[in-house]
Amino acid sequence: MQTVLPYAMLVVGFVLLVKGADLLVTGAVNLAQRLRISDLMIAMTIVAFGTSSPELVINIVAGFKGNTDIAIGNILGSNTANILLVLGVSALIYPLSVSSGTVQREIPFSLLAALAMGVLANDQIIDGRSHSILSRSDGLIFLMFLVIFLYYSTSMSADNLSPERTALQEPSTSAARAAVLAAAGLVGLALGGKWIVEGAVDIAGQMGLSEALVGLTIVAIGTSLPELATSAVAAYRRRVDIAIGNVVGSNILNIFLVLGVSATLRPMPFHTAANVDIGMVVLASLILFFAMLTGRRRRLDRWEGGLLLVTYAAYLVFLIIRG
Repeated sequence: MQTVLPYAMLVVGFVLLVKGADLLVTGAVNLAQRLRISDLMIAMTIVAFGTSSPELVINIVAGFKGNTDIAIGNILGSNTANILLVLGVSALIYPLSVSSGTVQREIPFSLLAALAMGVLANDQIIDGRSHSILSRSDGLIFLMFLVIFLYYSTSMSADNLSPERTALQEPSTSAARAAVLAAAGLVGLALGGKWIVEGAVDIAGQMGLSEALVGLTIVAIGTSLPELATSAVAAYRRRVDIAIGNVVGSNILNIFLVLGVSATLRPMPFHTAANVDIGMVVLASLILFFAMLTGRRRRLDRWEGGLLLVTYAAYLVFLIIRG
């Protein structure tokens, strides 16, 4: 029975995940239209927070249990998967066209988050200390960056609002019902992601895989499944702002919120070998940025989505070989 349970959790988790994503996108779009807030603003805050909730739960639990390799690997692996896997799949479903503001501001902000983590985590390299650690002060710095990001997102929401589109697409449900749908979607995503990760970790334990590899692959992909489901559904519905805003916002929140809270609650030792994975997050962000400048500007085409998926597959092979 114990052998079958992890697989059952995976199946049930996938069902909750897909349904939760559908409810969340429906509720978020209607809320955006009711409150006359842009899809991008909703995606980068409410939706991104909801899809980052599995990472937050996993990191807090892993941090208190002392499994810092899983906690840090979860964030780095998840952010890489969000760009290469989630946006790759979403672009294959429907090409993702974005506003100039997203290319000039939001994507660079997510790149800044990865660079900030690289600087704050590398005490050995930068300060010459005997070991590296994400301390409580580092966590508080992340949280201050989070406040700046939320203020920035709020102030820029008016620039991303399209009155013409809002006028043409009236909300199909009341604000209260939209809020309930979004809340139900968040619950489904959180539970689905949690059960998928728990099932996957149990299966990995039976196979004798290392914590670092589990964190960067199974846990990271598992906690990225909410983003994948949400962005894929949004792309299918042609809500490209939600599809890409969800990923960019989630990557920013993963570092500033999830790592900020995790390190503030309990300092997290950092191994310099993880710098390769920070570099991969930076590289993925740069690939996304330059993809928006090539071909049809400010658009992630299907062939570029395919390129992201190939890059991610190569990264997974590298992780497995590295062990």
